[in-house]
Amino acid sequence: MGKVHAATERTYGAGPARVYEVLADYAVVRPKLLPAQYSEYEVRAGGQGAGTQVHWKLQATEKRVRDCLFTVSAPSPEKLVETDANSSMVITWTVSAVGESGSRVTVEASWTGAGGIGGFFERTFAPKGLNRIHDQVLANLAAELG
Repeated sequence: MGKVHAATERTYGAGPARVYEVLADYAVVRPKLLPAQYSEYEVRAGGQGAGTQVHWKLQATEKRVRDCLFTVSAPSPEKLVETDANSSMVITWTVSAVGESGSRVTVEASWTGAGGIGGFFERTFAPKGLNRIHDQVLANLAAELG
């Protein structure tokens, strides 16, 4: 068994505070950012930043649906960390300044993968698939920011 890691990023014309505010809004904005691979999205506690608990199902592949129950923490003013109670998955959203008025969002996901040949395929293909999904979330964020 080994760690599986996926990361993608995008740059925006909006300032970091605005981008963070939008990302931290799990009640209203986040559901609008999610592509078709997400279903059964539900805020179970909170809804804004740290302390939020949110559930969704993620259709990672045609045959693989992951039931997720994330608790959100904010270890620093530019980070949101989502920790899944149902697996070892952790998703970290980092917002950083770019230039005078722009920002960059980096989304990183990691989890403990399977062992053996299944683990090899998971480490090889799962990050690419998850990056495609997160890239769509980041594209939807661009549309939301205007």
